[in-house]
Amino acid sequence: MKALVQDRYGDPDVLELRDIARPAPGAGEVVVRVHAAGVDPGVRHLATGQPYLLRLLGFGLRAPKTPVRGLDFAGTVEETGDGVTKFQAGAEVFGTCTGSFAEYAIARENLIAAKPARLSFEQAAAVAVSGCTALQGVRDAGRVQPGQTVLVIGAAGGVGSFAVQLAKASGAEVTAVCGPGKADLVRTLGADHVVDYTRADFAERQYDLVLDTAGLRSLTHLRRALAPGGTLVIVGGEGGKWLGGVQRVLRAALLNPFVRHQLRGLVSTVRGADLEVLREAIEAGRLTPVLDRTYPLADAVTAIGYVHEGHSAGKVVLTV
Repeated sequence: MKALVQDRYGDPDVLELRDIARPAPGAGEVVVRVHAAGVDPGVRHLATGQPYLLRLLGFGLRAPKTPVRGLDFAGTVEETGDGVTKFQAGAEVFGTCTGSFAEYAIARENLIAAKPARLSFEQAAAVAVSGCTALQGVRDAGRVQPGQTVLVIGAAGGVGSFAVQLAKASGAEVTAVCGPGKADLVRTLGADHVVDYTRADFAERQYDLVLDTAGLRSLTHLRRALAPGGTLVIVGGEGGKWLGGVQRVLRAALLNPFVRHQLRGLVSTVRGADLEVLREAIEAGRLTPVLDRTYPLADAVTAIGYVHEGHSAGKVVLTV
């Protein structure tokens, strides 16, 4: 089978399209025929091995432990392992798996869900990682209530585009922060107000919840946008070879006991129950993934570079 393989850390062009053996499922696993795979910023971090914290967290000190990149996917179950009862061969599914940048991949039964019928495979491949992150940021860390005011920074991105829709569906008044030319998009997602960060400072108003998915602004700036008793949720971050954006989360945790705000860092994870929540919201028409563009698997390096530039609106997906 064809797969995008990485033997060493370096620029994304270390990824090579090769023929490798098709994987076999273990207990509780399925083999999926991947039709589409999502590209998120983490793919580049894993290719470069930076921030170095990733290596210490078990991804491999000198070289990647897992040679095939990719998490998000949508595809068809090809084969099931022992103990799998929820899905049979031929089922159309989405979720996360080990090495989705390949024709076939291994997925755990509890990390996939039935593909929403109203979505294409390309759209469904954009859901799992970004959708679960947004859901956990809005529902769990942010604890959004009807009538609250919510500011989503990076609203046109992969996580942000889901967060706007989920916050709006929760009954909040949503202000979206995005770059030039993306205002119409975030309005279609349900944003009540839009701030172009190149023209205005979002901290001129205060909000019950600030969800920062862009990862560049200081805690001081972000806290200026919080109403008394408001909550800041930091989703990821960029900057630095060693810790990346983790230092902002650490500073927020140290500062939190001494301020009137709630400062929280989000470490999200894909869970089967949350995939079902997203699937139901999609089927009901309350949630729609935003697809910026697609690339063939052979052009994955170009796709990763496009995402790294930070100009994508919604998600970028590889077709396999």
